[in-house]
Amino acid sequence: MAESNFFPQSQALNLRQVAEMAHVTLPDGTDGEFLLRGVAPLESAGPGDLAYMDNPAYVGALAATQAAACLVTPRYASKVPSGTVALVTPQAYRVFAQVLAILFPSAMRPESSFAATGISPGSFVHPSARLEHGVRVDPGAVIGPHAEIGSGTLIGAHSVIGANVKIGRDCSIGANVTVTHAYLGNRVILHPGVRIGQDGFGFAMGPQGHLKVPQVGRVIIQDDVEIGANTTVDRGASRDTVIGEGTKIDNLVQIAHNVVIGRHCVIVAQVGIAGSTTIEDYVAIGGQVAVKGHVRIGMGAQIAATSGVNGDVPPGARWGGIPARPMREWFREITALKKLASGGDSAKDDDASS
Repeated sequence: MAESNFFPQSQALNLRQVAEMAHVTLPDGTDGEFLLRGVAPLESAGPGDLAYMDNPAYVGALAATQAAACLVTPRYASKVPSGTVALVTPQAYRVFAQVLAILFPSAMRPESSFAATGISPGSFVHPSARLEHGVRVDPGAVIGPHAEIGSGTLIGAHSVIGANVKIGRDCSIGANVTVTHAYLGNRVILHPGVRIGQDGFGFAMGPQGHLKVPQVGRVIIQDDVEIGANTTVDRGASRDTVIGEGTKIDNLVQIAHNVVIGRHCVIVAQVGIAGSTTIEDYVAIGGQVAVKGHVRIGMGAQIAATSGVNGDVPPGARWGGIPARPMREWFREITALKKLASGGDSAKDDDASS
């Protein structure tokens, strides 16, 4: 990996330490005290680097790698070249993530843009706000009346924390974030540009015009939630918008009013979730999925990217397509259409030749 001042390496790891993290035994004759220089992709890794491999698209890169060691799933272990130590584990990517977290802790969440250690000059904290010891506030940030912020939390540059908002401990609120009408738990990460607690889209429509419906609910974000850059979470209309513990949300996602998202869900970029939808625990939603309002997606369900969900999805189901339906049904329809299209082209060719 090219040297960078953005994420300085905090320490070094040797092969024995990485093997212990992966719960594997080093091959016979391996020097466990060999110090790894860093981490790098397979194709650019050098004799001092650690790499990982768990994807068939990179078999060629694995065979040619010059990495000192490679975390590799059992399926590809035989492809590791003789000069590279194979650390064979079914969770190669997960262990690689643990290694990165140790080597580059500053990359785990947004950090202060000003190297702030307290309340920076140029920030604006209302006298009635309560900040525990150890809160960091970057320049330009605004913290409103009666807001409460727990120790270890960072408020990034030019972020706005509204009146009566409560933010837990060890949170990271990136630059240019807005949080209003919301309660946040501990260890919540909001990347730059996130908007929490603004109006939901509610209008009583009629021939005389569209009458705005006041949105008087809140947003509740539980512990260990991470929300990507420029994602928006509307406050509830008459009840709360809720995001459950451990859920991870990508960039550019829209979550409308009254939506309830369960624990440990994964929602990928450019998803739009319409109002009053319920998403149960451990649901995974691929990129650019549109979810209609007032539907329920059951626990553990998976929705393929670019799908359109316009009805309830059973627990554990795997759906895709527009409209979304069970994967096998969707694939059968695609196969049938391909066959139909192929037959149609053949018929045209026959007509032309005659």
